[in-house]
Amino acid sequence: MGHLSFLTCAEIESLGPPIPEDLEEAGVSEPFLRDLALKSVAELPEVTSAAVAEKLHLPRAITEEILYRLYREKLIEMRLQSSAGATRYAMLDQGWERLVKMESQNGYRGPAPVSLDDYSHMMRLQAGPSRPASVEAVRAAFSDLVLPESLLQTLGCVINSRSSLFLTGLPGTGKTAVSERINAALCGSIWIPYAVEIDGYIIRIFDSRCHRPVTKKTANLENDRRWIEIERPVIRVGGELTLENTALVWSEASKFYEAPFHMKSNGGTLIIDDFGRQSLPPHSLLNRWIQPLERRVDFLTLNNGNKIEVPFEQLVVFSTSFDENEIVDEAFLRRLGYRARIEMPTRTAYLEIFKRAASATSIELDTVSLNHVLDKYVVEKRPMKPCEPRDLLSRVNDVCRFEGRPFRLTPELVDIAWRNYFGAAHHFDPQPREVTPVRRTRAVVAS
Repeated sequence: MGHLSFLTCAEIESLGPPIPEDLEEAGVSEPFLRDLALKSVAELPEVTSAAVAEKLHLPRAITEEILYRLYREKLIEMRLQSSAGATRYAMLDQGWERLVKMESQNGYRGPAPVSLDDYSHMMRLQAGPSRPASVEAVRAAFSDLVLPESLLQTLGCVINSRSSLFLTGLPGTGKTAVSERINAALCGSIWIPYAVEIDGYIIRIFDSRCHRPVTKKTANLENDRRWIEIERPVIRVGGELTLENTALVWSEASKFYEAPFHMKSNGGTLIIDDFGRQSLPPHSLLNRWIQPLERRVDFLTLNNGNKIEVPFEQLVVFSTSFDENEIVDEAFLRRLGYRARIEMPTRTAYLEIFKRAASATSIELDTVSLNHVLDKYVVEKRPMKPCEPRDLLSRVNDVCRFEGRPFRLTPELVDIAWRNYFGAAHHFDPQPREVTPVRRTRAVVAS
């Protein structure tokens, strides 16, 4: 771990991980880095120490030292030596033989990895922001939602404690919307490695589908480029979740591991949406994670049977429409940090949600049309769900675009949107319109 062990969370946020000054500070075995550099020499069209350093994301001085050792092993040759960083290299026969052998065991080609110890230390260091979320920050994160004050208070405590949250409520009450906004109250960004090395194996961490890199700051600060600065990740999984997804994913073609989704969510928020609707029984996932949730560490198994300890440093949200007593037992609930249930909105809250949704879609409202909406709920004895204003107004928008109407809510448009949203039979008009006679014509066949 070395040069990273003295850093604080605030220093990491402001400065980033420092550049290693020598091979020892890189934290990865020299033979592994030599093999990775050899792959770069074989792959690059123009092989210079500067090009190899760029590909490995290593300092040029360390890269030149690695390349020189490959040269001493007679795996590569120097073809031209001029200015610093412009020395050209080429593969030798022994180098090609080594390449074939190593790629049968490890096919990873990319930025140099960091050690598992360095990764674990950095994730624990960055797990929580250096500054707790304020009341104002929490309000801002949920400003587009209409929520009870007591729920905002609970969410603020969840965010600052980074405890897990078991969120329940009937379908359509906004559980997913609330879950997705929790991460917005976590200030700052985090640094994650492109990959981690353990016992000669690679675990790829950075995933462009899950991680959003932070735009480079204006300050000319040099960092260890094996790490990339990202926004705190939000990873959401739903009904597709299986128990296999919680393990390391080995690629037989590439010969390296892909980190499981919960490892990629370290430092951010992990949302288990529609919990209880997965193909695996709920208790199977809970048994798998009951210790990680409590101890903040997980154990993953390599192909050789060895188990490795990795950080479990994310805020986990279990969102479900089921009653908690139907899918979990009291022993598990005790290990969860917080529980919250989202109830249906009051009439006043529903109107506020409707007005905000209309403002977002630029649809004009009037009192008559709003009262017409509320009356329809009363007549049909429907509960008012927070998701419905947005959906109803979306259908109003569709009708206005299709028929070229002004984007203004009317009782007639409410009825049409209501029918299209909740479903209704489509009957023919009781009084058929006058039918224009159709003139028959004879088909003319060209001769």
